[in-house]
Amino acid sequence: MNLSISNIQFNKQRIWKSALIFLVLLGLGFSASAQRNGIAFTDIAASDGAGIIYRRGASAINATYDAFKRSQSTFTQAEIRTAPVKSRGAPGVAIFDFDLDNDLDIYVTNGPNRANSLYSNQLQERGEMRFIDVATTSVVGAFDQDSTGVCFGDIDNDGDADLLVLGNAEPNRLFENQGSSFINITNSSGIGGGNLTSVSCSMGDINGDGLLDVAVGNIFDLTDPRALTSAPVQLNQHNQLFINQGNNRFNEEAASRGFLDVHLPPGAPAGAPTISWAIAMVDIDLDGDIDIIHGDDQGSIPPAVLGGLDRGFVQVFENDGAGQFQNTTEARDLNQAGSWMGLSFADFDHSGTLDVFATNFGNQLFAGLTGTTDRSRYSEDSRWFLQRNNGTFSDREDTGLIHSPFGWGTSAADYDNDGDSDIIYHGGLDAGIGVVTSPGIILTNDGQGRFNRDSNALANSTDHQRRSVHGMAVGDLNDDGFIDIVSVSNFDIQSGIPLFPISPLGNREFDRDGAVVAAFNPANAQGTAFRWSGFVFDDGTLSVELNNGDNGNNWVVIDPLGTAGITSGGQVNRDGIGAVVRFTPNGMAPELRPILGGSSYASQDALIAYFGMGPATLGDVEILWPGGARNRLVNVRPGERITFPEIPCSIDDANDSDYETCVSEALDELVDAEILDEGERIRFLESALNS
Repeated sequence: MNLSISNIQFNKQRIWKSALIFLVLLGLGFSASAQRNGIAFTDIAASDGAGIIYRRGASAINATYDAFKRSQSTFTQAEIRTAPVKSRGAPGVAIFDFDLDNDLDIYVTNGPNRANSLYSNQLQERGEMRFIDVATTSVVGAFDQDSTGVCFGDIDNDGDADLLVLGNAEPNRLFENQGSSFINITNSSGIGGGNLTSVSCSMGDINGDGLLDVAVGNIFDLTDPRALTSAPVQLNQHNQLFINQGNNRFNEEAASRGFLDVHLPPGAPAGAPTISWAIAMVDIDLDGDIDIIHGDDQGSIPPAVLGGLDRGFVQVFENDGAGQFQNTTEARDLNQAGSWMGLSFADFDHSGTLDVFATNFGNQLFAGLTGTTDRSRYSEDSRWFLQRNNGTFSDREDTGLIHSPFGWGTSAADYDNDGDSDIIYHGGLDAGIGVVTSPGIILTNDGQGRFNRDSNALANSTDHQRRSVHGMAVGDLNDDGFIDIVSVSNFDIQSGIPLFPISPLGNREFDRDGAVVAAFNPANAQGTAFRWSGFVFDDGTLSVELNNGDNGNNWVVIDPLGTAGITSGGQVNRDGIGAVVRFTPNGMAPELRPILGGSSYASQDALIAYFGMGPATLGDVEILWPGGARNRLVNVRPGERITFPEIPCSIDDANDSDYETCVSEALDELVDAEILDEGERIRFLESALNS
């Protein structure tokens, strides 16, 4: 049965009832005023613009879902609960300069029998924003893979970024960059990982050897939704931790390093796996070593407060400095149950600590079912956790965040360059039994870690509410000092298909934004039988939204460079992944930006630290490198784009007699390697000595 939209008679009451049943099956500080700061985004990829012609093909399990929908004329609730999820796949996106031509390119994954895309930015070549898809000629098309997430990093410290592409129920693939093309080294590297469903990955050096290791977040077999609905741990798949041995070879060592010691609900067997949609390797406690955080899904199993059990947490694994991990989730007060799906990091309240934002299922759903906004019982709001000075986190659900839409990918970035970190997130739920949509959310920081919604910034761009967006990443694609947003959907909803509000309360911020499309509608008055709606959605799309930067705020760009193999004392991987950059504009509070080898959801931001300065005309940069060394550069001016190399001499040791010699010798080596010129050498030397 393939019904045309024009022939479908929609009954709002029946569809809304179906939507509520759909929500039951799945489970259970903002100001409403928009910020008028002059920032607006425009999607240059709309209508196949800027050379971007991307359509997300269906996942390998789509045929199973299609057969299920057509297998009988009506379905019971129990039968609907067995429908596969994410039949159109779980695409991710990465922003990086793969060909070292000083502009940022875009990699986006696709389904089987459609090549992934590597869009080469032509800004430097043509002087305009145009892209050419070179994935096939660059050997990263992965045509036969059901590709999901992606992350990148220079695994061999040869100066270019290598690419890890994850797969759905099949091995992951590692592509080594050869300068302008890649070679597939999966088999020799040992990083394939088996036939698991991997969604997100992140790179970072956990043992201080200057080589990037890789953490992979796994979930469950998407053809069996019982992992979400009725099996707390039995059907989940363990996460993986691949340790770089050098020469592009990896060993999987998750168990021996304590990475499988997850925080679990009472009664769960020790070491049982979770559903980890997002994963990040980040120095969360700023002690100079790389910790690991992953976001786990509560799913539709009720939490303990509603008579079930808690199983979805933002899990924190603290590094002891030698690459061994201890789970500190409960000790850090992050054992807050939720359906955590995407992660981003910044110092939202300028307290000097890294905070966490995590996307969630959306509290609209809980409110829609119960008619209550009582979050003392349970909250599935996307929200931020502020880190206290003692390392514990404060759950900011008390600041007015109510009924937030569903979320997957997220980035923390100063999109308006006013000197504090804002939040951007997207999400569309492809649950098999129905669809939940979100318009795309930008939250503007007031400078104190409280947020207002900017409903204008995306108002004249693409209608994201009709895109089931999954992966999202940010970077400055047009080189104007303001971050741009790239997002990918696994399918789009045609304009003729109606979207119905999720929340029947209808009078709170976001209530008008979250919407539902039921895949199955009631077939009788009793609500005991359901019929497939007949909806067939369009292929997913890639959105490339450029920031107009129209507010006059100043900015600087810092590109960290690890010097392992360049200087005699260099310890940090070439990309500087794992570093935390602090920027302090004169007269303003400091801002922190971690350099992440993958976070968000299935995606990775550009490996560049973008900082807004507001009206300030000078600022100081300080980098905490993996290993604990700190370097400083003072009197940075607006509009500067600075490659900041690791100097293996910490300002913490500035009073030692050999500090000046250490700095001078390292800077000489950087000049010899043509990383710095003589003027830059003098500038870094003066900053180091004045420290």
